[in-house]
Parts: sequence; C-alpha cells; structure tokens
Amino acid sequence: MSGVHVNLEQLRKYNQPGPRYTSYPPATHFTDHPEMAVGAAGPLSLYFHLPFCSTQCLYCGCTNIVTNDLSRGANYLGYLEKELALRAAFVPVGSEVIQVQLGGGTPTFFQPAEIERIGQLIRDTFPLAEVVEAGVEIDPRSLTKDKLAALRTAGFNRASLGVQDTCPEVQQTIARVQPLEMIAEKTAWLRDGGMESINFDLIYGLPNQTVESFNRTLDEVLTFAPDRFAIYSYAHIPWIKSFQKSYELLLPDAEMKMRLLQLTIQRLTDAGYVYIGMDHFAKPDDAMAKALANGTLQRNFQGYSTLKGVDLHGFGMSAISHAAGRYHQNHKELADYHADLDAGVLPIARGYAMTEEDQIRYHAIMRIMCDLYVDYAAVSDEIGVDFSDYFKTDIASLDDLEVDGLLIREPTGLRVTPLGRLFVRIIAMRFDAYLQADQRKGRYSQTV
Repeated sequence: MSGVHVNLEQLRKYNQPGPRYTSYPPATHFTDHPEMAVGAAGPLSLYFHLPFCSTQCLYCGCTNIVTNDLSRGANYLGYLEKELALRAAFVPVGSEVIQVQLGGGTPTFFQPAEIERIGQLIRDTFPLAEVVEAGVEIDPRSLTKDKLAALRTAGFNRASLGVQDTCPEVQQTIARVQPLEMIAEKTAWLRDGGMESINFDLIYGLPNQTVESFNRTLDEVLTFAPDRFAIYSYAHIPWIKSFQKSYELLLPDAEMKMRLLQLTIQRLTDAGYVYIGMDHFAKPDDAMAKALANGTLQRNFQGYSTLKGVDLHGFGMSAISHAAGRYHQNHKELADYHADLDAGVLPIARGYAMTEEDQIRYHAIMRIMCDLYVDYAAVSDEIGVDFSDYFKTDIASLDDLEVDGLLIREPTGLRVTPLGRLFVRIIAMRFDAYLQADQRKGRYSQTV
C-alpha cells in the first residue's frame, strides 16, 4: 500500500458503525445456546481466556478480574481442566490441534509452574499436530525470565507484546507505565528465548495522544522491527467500563483520530510492512503476510488468523467457540462459570446455530475480509451456489464503493483495492443480511 494516499475525507465518509466480522452473524445475535455437536474431523484452534490482572489499565475493555491474589491462578486452572475434560467429548476423533492462543486478562499473571501446567493440560487432552502455532499475549510489566522459560516449555512460540503507546504522558493517563527501556529488554528476552514471531499491540485514539506524540511512538517501536503490528482503534465505552470517564476530556477528537490512523498506515507501509487489512500489519516474510498471499487467512474472535477452515474451541470465562456450524459463548461472570463446571456441565451462556444462508454469507464475507478478492467460480464451488446470481443484489449495491476506489468489479470476481483494505468492513457490510436492523439499534463500533 506504500504510495497510496489515505484521503481524510474518505475516512470521515466511511467512519460508520459496523461489525468487525470475527463471526457471522455477529455475536450480538447469540441467544440461548444450541446443543453442542460433533462435526467432521479436522484441524483445531484452542483459545484460553485467562482473566486475571494485577492492576486495571484504564483503556481496557476486556473481560478481566483485577486481583493481587496469585493463588487464584491455580484455582482457575482446576476449572479449566474440568472444562477441557467435558469439551473433549465433542471433538471429533482424528482432529489435531494446530493453533493455540492464550489471551486475557494477563496470561503472564500466572506463575511459571501454572503456565507449564496449561501446556500439559493441552497435551493430555488433545492430539497435537507436528507443527503448532502457539501464541500468547504478554504484559511486559509482568514478564520474567522464568515465565518466558515456562512458556517455551509449554510449547509457545509466538508472542504479542502489549505496548499500546510509548509516550510517558499517555502511559500515565491510562495507568500503563512501562518505559521504553522495559519494552526493549522484554523484546530482547523474547527473541533470545526463541519466540519465532513477535507482534506489537498499539492503540490509537488514547487520551493525550497527538499526531506528534504518536509519530514518536511509531519511530520508537519501528526500531525493534517486530514481525507484526496490531494497531487498534481505542474503544471508549464508559457505560460498560466506568473508569474510562476519568479522562474523557483528554481524548483526541474524531478528526485527530483519523489523522492518527492515516499516519499509522503511511508510516508502517513505508517501513515495508504489508497492510493485511483493518488493524493488522506484517513483514512480507511473516506467516500472516504469506497467508494473505496464498488464501489461507481467516478471521475469528482474536482477529486475523493464519489458518483457514479450523474449528475454534474457547475455554475459560467469556470464551467463544465456533465448531460444527455453531457458536457457543461461556459465562462472563466467574461465579457462573464455576457453578456450571461444579455441576458437571459445560459453562455455556449463549450461542447460535448457523442457518444455510448464514453459512453461505459467512463464506462470502470471510473471503472479502481475508482474501481481498472473491473468485466467483471458486467460491461458488465452495458454498454450493452460484455466487454472482445469489449475491446479484449485493454486488449491484457496490457502485458508490467502486467509484470511490475501494473495489473493482470484474466479470469473474470482486477485487478489494489497496485503499479498500482500510474500509474492508464497509465492503463486507453490503453482504450482511442482518445489518440494517442492527445499525438501527446502535450495536456496533465505528469502522475507523
């Protein structure tokens, strides 16, 4: 995307509410959960939600539990073990784990022996493929060399470092103080410790951020040359996270936030990173950039993933699974999660069974979001219907997006342009049968 001008007027025009398409239909449509089902054998992706944090970062919208009681980690792992045993009955014989992700909360809240226990629980419950992509979210403030060694022993080979912003004033405001020297030290530990891929998480739109301050942050993080960047738009949700009210008057306005996004895209692509789409960037030789090139990129509840056609099983409070055409979300409250497992039942609070049309539209939206190209013939074979006929109304609705240079309609397919990668959610929204009613209810975040 280097050399493509990101037009601020277009950013304003297309900054409208819409789903992130980590599922279809979006999780707002989950209701009372359907029964678990066993599908066909295939590759598995496992996600573990580890909710504990020792302090509350004020920008955070995650489902977490703030505590200094380290004993809660071991107790939580006991419940994860119960859940794994119950879920194993719904995993088809012959399936193998090819991907694992630890998210939170703060996975590095857990002690070394507990981290190793997670790895052992996985190995005891599921067959592992010869090569497993295993990633972990890391708070640099709580990473120790012993925890890193435990992560490597447990099989983790990819790390996502929560950097957010390197400006001291911004860090103070969001209660996430981690000096640049700490980022440098922990990044070196991860590299020396054998992590095969390192991602930096940043956030734009934080309180006290300016174009000048965030440009310095980008200068500083680029010196570490991480393999990937995930640069997220700050979500201000004080009606859910009341502590965010403390800095409302310090937030950048909409115009400033758009300039921050424009700056980010230009700086990272000029530095040689491939713009994957939305908020992800990767070096050309990284697995994510290769997945984009070879058509194996996918989206799930952790964002973009390098592996297509994988059943996702989520464990822990609030975790979401997607397998056998069904979505299931666990209880968001720890007491409810514990109560179900103590009763010997899976701790599922809600879910959704996909209809035939959902399956068809899911494939269409995922190919737009992940491949940035829809080959009508290939996708028709995949979904069992004539794509151009089934979606003729949706395709006809794209005139304005084509005029604005976001996509190109070809006789044999639909191509997202380099500029359109920024607005790929807008394109996917035209194929969403649920969207009109949801937009009226104000359910979604801004797309930019």
